[in-house]
Amino acid sequence: MCYNYMLQLIASKSKMGRLRFGLHFREMFKAMPDKDGLNLLPVLLGADMNCYSVARAFHEEYGVKSHAFGRYAMGETKYSRIVKVTAVPDIDTDEVMLETLAAFAEKHPNEQKILMGCTDDYAAMIIRNREELGKNYIVPYIGAELMENLVSKENFYKYCEAFDIPYPATEIVEQDTDPAIFDMLPFAYPIIIKPSSSIQYWKHPFAGMKKVYVAKTAQHAKEIAAKIFAAGYPDTLVVQDFIPGADSGMRVLTAYCDRNAKVKMMCYGQVLLEEHTPKAVGNHAAILTEYNGPLMEKIKNFLEDVGYTGYANFDIKFDPRDNTYRVFEINLRQGRSNYYVTGAGLNIAKFVVNDRLLLQDLGEPQLFAGESFWHSIPVDIVWKYTDGRNLIKRAKAIVAARKDTTTLGYAYDLRLNPLRQLYLWEHNRRYREKYAKYCKKPARKYRM
Repeated sequence: MCYNYMLQLIASKSKMGRLRFGLHFREMFKAMPDKDGLNLLPVLLGADMNCYSVARAFHEEYGVKSHAFGRYAMGETKYSRIVKVTAVPDIDTDEVMLETLAAFAEKHPNEQKILMGCTDDYAAMIIRNREELGKNYIVPYIGAELMENLVSKENFYKYCEAFDIPYPATEIVEQDTDPAIFDMLPFAYPIIIKPSSSIQYWKHPFAGMKKVYVAKTAQHAKEIAAKIFAAGYPDTLVVQDFIPGADSGMRVLTAYCDRNAKVKMMCYGQVLLEEHTPKAVGNHAAILTEYNGPLMEKIKNFLEDVGYTGYANFDIKFDPRDNTYRVFEINLRQGRSNYYVTGAGLNIAKFVVNDRLLLQDLGEPQLFAGESFWHSIPVDIVWKYTDGRNLIKRAKAIVAARKDTTTLGYAYDLRLNPLRQLYLWEHNRRYREKYAKYCKKPARKYRM
């Protein structure tokens, strides 16, 4: 629940307002679920909103506090009762990560420790060291060989071809590729340029670094590629056809595959709004869940055929030119916006615990077909910048029914916790400034 809304209820002069406050006050102080004797200890790598979302899922379902390790403290997990973050500056190196987790396991020999990574880099580190980490932790991930085949966008698109999964028209550019390639691309400008390996890319910073680049001309494309390679980036660049449309053209799909490589859950959603700062562009800020049976079935077949286990997250965009849904990439972990899944009633912690700890048969796949609304920013920002009046109308109806969900607005963590409340207030204030600075009001050309 929003802290400001609580204050409004407290100040309400109406009987109904006071009654609502009383109900919400009791909700905030109700007892948390028992751990059912599981002796569960979630261990997370990361400290951002992804980390908090996973910790909240574990806390909501099992009443446990997670322990996280990150390079430095981050606001999303500060002053929290549900996750304790330990800063380890070099935790993003295999050696330090293994030493840190081994020492932690020695201090907690009796707990059932589930290890989950909350960024691409941390997930890759866990996968590379899965065998060693598996001595002390439950590690719900694929093996290193499959990771190498999937983490490269170039290789991933080969799988898309094999399974008839649409993806954007693509060219691959290597460091020694003749820059003249940008003068003879088989698709028109503007184009998209992004690294094939985001893990390697962020290890070679430079001024003006962005998550994704839009090049309007061939000369602009050449300059972008030269700057990235000059910084020491060792992998290839993905050059793609630019798919027109506002943020609301984006889709997201989260899937969970059990220990037998069978898909047991899929949750698909339409993105209403993304973040727009240079280093966070493309991060989801608001999602309205929906159902896309044909695409979900194709991705399900792909995941099961390659032997995938654990969480997978897909970035997708609707192409209004031919009415197709084109898949950009697979993330080998739950996405940063994963609370949209838990908020829809599919608690992401529960799937892992039931599958990997309790060794249960998860039954038939749950392909979510309901409608729920998740947002990580204040809803007034969503209403102001989202493209599509019908989308806003549907989302507003969910908000009016008080059934929307938001990652950081966790009543248990906010109650009698002024520092956490102050952080959430500041978080919302800064996002209003960021959108005012970086986000134009939406074009209405491609209405969803």
